Amino acid sequence: MFKRIIKERSIPMTTTCLNFTKKCGGCPLLAMPYREQLAQKQARLQELLGGFAPVKAVQGMTDPLHYRNKAIASFAAQHGKLVCGLYAEGTHKVLPGADCLLQEDILNKTLAAVLDAARTCRWTAYDEDRGTGLLRHTVLRSSADGKVLVTLVTPGPELPGSKNFCAAMRKKAPWVVSIVQNINPTRTSAVLGNREKTLYGPGFVLDTLCGTQFAISSRSFYQVNRTQTEVLYKKALELAKLTGRETVVDAYCGIGTIGLCAAPQAKQVIGVERNPAAVKDAAANARRNKIANAHFVCADATEWMTAAAGEGLRPDVVFLDPPRAGSTPECIAAVNKMKPRRVVYVSCDPETLARDVAAFTRLGWRAAKFCPVDLFPQTRHVETVVLMSRK
Repeated sequence: MFKRIIKERSIPMTTTCLNFTKKCGGCPLLAMPYREQLAQKQARLQELLGGFAPVKAVQGMTDPLHYRNKAIASFAAQHGKLVCGLYAEGTHKVLPGADCLLQEDILNKTLAAVLDAARTCRWTAYDEDRGTGLLRHTVLRSSADGKVLVTLVTPGPELPGSKNFCAAMRKKAPWVVSIVQNINPTRTSAVLGNREKTLYGPGFVLDTLCGTQFAISSRSFYQVNRTQTEVLYKKALELAKLTGRETVVDAYCGIGTIGLCAAPQAKQVIGVERNPAAVKDAAANARRNKIANAHFVCADATEWMTAAAGEGLRPDVVFLDPPRAGSTPECIAAVNKMKPRRVVYVSCDPETLARDVAAFTRLGWRAAKFCPVDLFPQTRHVETVVLMSRK
């Protein structure tokens, strides 16, 4: 059974992370051998999806550690010192540390440099109860060539000494290409606010995925595992069977990753995304890659798909890449009305995928096969792509 689940070499897991025993919650399966992790995911997928179509073997990683290209850390004051790290699971207690086993090494080094530079500037941590202090969180994004974007989240626009911080970061971490201040005055669990100021550099970091270049900003939705995302997207494009003559709709398109990767193989691509910043990024990414046959619409996917179906849009292929909550019955009904030849559904939650595949099945569609890819080793999450076609 295991040979069917993973062909890669066996990686013995380690629990040397100090915060693992303190229940940070970021990697709950870290103590479990990787083969066993994949076996558990395979069994869950088979239970939820096996009744619709064959479930292929979960494609695992050769080295399932240090894969995350995004890091989020929170600041706190402990024993009179500024610290940063992850929250303990289910709490707002910060577990100090800059050596996460899931984050890329360059992000761990950057996080240590951020903390050192912030201490040098004598900045204080934001106190949620009192509403005082300066630093709430930092968000780090890295590229394939080791460049990093640093975002500092503050409760207000004031950041005294920001020039000194930028100078210190350029010295301590020369691989940092941009530093952004994000302003989040709300007392919620949301990490990022809606206002930003660029303190240094262009305000984004450039990354390459499937041969296409993307500008990643602090608020961009971008898959955190670059290596496995390429595997996932290549499988999605393979299932789409594009020949250069198709009209493609990319629903829930984010910054346009799937649609722009598909564009060279299609006649035209229409991306739909409700986040205005993401749509702006998607259009800029199309220009950056000189892709002229893709355009992006800022709209709720369900509302736009329903309206477009009513107006007679008949795409050849629809990509659905919804959030963890899955798609909606109305969106699925709209896709059915459009009568595409193929629907390629990319899912980050097997349970909502099973629900939505059942909805498609009731409308006369059939799942061909499920192709799972492990984008999140050491966690219970798994991505799956499935091809749907008319019976």
